[in-house]
Amino acid sequence: MKILLGMGKVLTALFWGVVLANLIDPFAQPFALLLNLAGALLVLIHGLELWLFNERVSGRSRPGFERVQVLLFGIFHLQALSLAPVQPVSAAPVQVEVEHA
Repeated sequence: MKILLGMGKVLTALFWGVVLANLIDPFAQPFALLLNLAGALLVLIHGLELWLFNERVSGRSRPGFERVQVLLFGIFHLQALSLAPVQPVSAAPVQVEVEHA
């Protein structure tokens, strides 16, 4: 499973590289327009995923970095989060008072 998620992240990173290359030096029409629309749609979908899974991302040790990863890789990163163990955010220790009879 980790291999498939890693491959999905690599392919998504390649897609973002092609979108950035298209922004710098546009491809022939209609490919440039279609690529820009696909990139915008993917940003919209990943933003929706981030909104829906915000609670899962907020519980991580570095939530800002995790949010950027979700915006870039979407469901591939969210699935990797479900495989990784959750590290709880450190909280103040709770003191319990015990009454002696």
